[in-house]
Amino acid sequence: MLSGIVSLFFIFIVGTIALAVFAFWIWMLISAIQNKGLGDGEKVGWVLAIVFLHFLGALLYFFIGRPKRNAPQMAT
Repeated sequence: MLSGIVSLFFIFIVGTIALAVFAFWIWMLISAIQNKGLGDGEKVGWVLAIVFLHFLGALLYFFIGRPKRNAPQMAT
């Protein structure tokens, strides 16, 4: 009986963490798509990085790519 309760608790915790990671991944993907501080090539690169590297790509974008959101875009 106790083993079943522990298993359910473990599944609940892992499920909650997985849902939070998925929500963060979606948030970073949408942020990269809408980021006007990035050029078109940078934007495509970040979106591809987030899609193919999953959580690692989202973390990299969060710490490296996101702060450029408010930067003025340079004329090409």
